[in-house]
Amino acid sequence: QVQLVESGGDLAQPGGSLRLSCEASGTIFSIATVGWYRQAPGKQRELVARITGSSSTIYADSVKGRFTISRGNAKNTMYLQMNSLKPEDTAVYYCNMFWGKDYWGQGTLVTVSS
Repeated sequence: QVQLVESGGDLAQPGGSLRLSCEASGTIFSIATVGWYRQAPGKQRELVARITGSSSTIYADSVKGRFTISRGNAKNTMYLQMNSLKPEDTAVYYCNMFWGKDYWGQGTLVTVSS
């Protein structure tokens, strides 16, 4: 059973930065397509960024140029570097892995407010 654990969510000021981390159990994570999704209050969950096993990346238009997804040196880790944060980035951020089906973490809350 795959387990995904996110960390790094916090309160940040507009224009600030945060780095989210995702740590996974098992060995599939390093070759699977993995990514970050977010869900704001009253809204549907949406893709933020995704990285394939061959390190191809895709970003939501709303975060391009501000967020960077990457894999860690440890094969079972993934990060989301978030810069130039905006209030509209406020959401619960979820780590996701797709390997035949979707696997989800429990989420970490990011709040952007002055």
